[in-house]
Amino acid sequence: MRVLLDVRGAGDVRGIGRYVRCLLDGLRATAGPDDEVFEVLGGRGRAEADVFHSPWLDGALLRAGRPQVVTLHDVVPLKRRREYLRTGVRFRLRYLAVQRADLVLVPTRAVADDVAEHLDVPEERLRVVHEAAAPHLAPAGPDEVADVRERLDLPERFLLWVGGMRHPDPRKRLPELAAARRTMPLVLVGPVGPWARDLPGVQLTGEVSDDDLSAIYSAAHALVLPSDDEGFGLTPVEALRCGCPVACSDVPALREVLGDRVAFAPHDDVEALVRAAEALRHPAPAAPPWTWEDAGRATWDVYRELAAG
Repeated sequence: MRVLLDVRGAGDVRGIGRYVRCLLDGLRATAGPDDEVFEVLGGRGRAEADVFHSPWLDGALLRAGRPQVVTLHDVVPLKRRREYLRTGVRFRLRYLAVQRADLVLVPTRAVADDVAEHLDVPEERLRVVHEAAAPHLAPAGPDEVADVRERLDLPERFLLWVGGMRHPDPRKRLPELAAARRTMPLVLVGPVGPWARDLPGVQLTGEVSDDDLSAIYSAAHALVLPSDDEGFGLTPVEALRCGCPVACSDVPALREVLGDRVAFAPHDDVEALVRAAEALRHPAPAAPPWTWEDAGRATWDVYRELAAG
């Protein structure tokens, strides 16, 4: 089995970059003796490959020249058209390419239901393959926690949010989180745009290394996730992997992935979410056991199914 994997998103600091890098590692770790993965930029590559896989919407091809798998992480822009303005021809063509793909991978059953509803992709062309925390994210030792606390001037106890902040994202509800009443400082970790610097009463760390991220998760009182829509919820899984308790909004994908491992609050009540986060105690429950090697094996199964016709 020879697979072309579009790796253009691997350098992205958001979840798509993590997905591409970790999936590539998982595929290589679980490949059979006759399996090969070739990294390509877009659809160009070896003519003899059996399958082309675009791990993100932007790589989906109208004419792939071979069987195509597309990973769709969510369909939020289609569900909330008034808040997301990506309505150009190129954007519409990408979704058309997803509709024409031979198989569509999604991270949760919740996203599968959304894809079926909003893109009219039939159930028989949808496959759920969960994601996981990167294997090198793990609880940090006392020295690593003390070091990151000193370098980033972190409070002794704090609530944590992790994600990209270069552009405002309505579903993340960061302004509401920043304005919510709380008894602990709020630390926001991730690449920052000018708008985020105006959020009141928060501490911004900017983008950090994965080693520092593990230490920050380990140092935090709890991760708080106020999103009112998610496709998977990778940061809660990462936090649990590092021993950090989690409170998040009660939305279908997060329920599906996290089960009873976290505290849930109504998706429209950020202050209740903050209270739930502040009431959490260490140690955190174990993270879901699914790994990137599990994801790699499941994805190879999808490739083989497609190649077999």
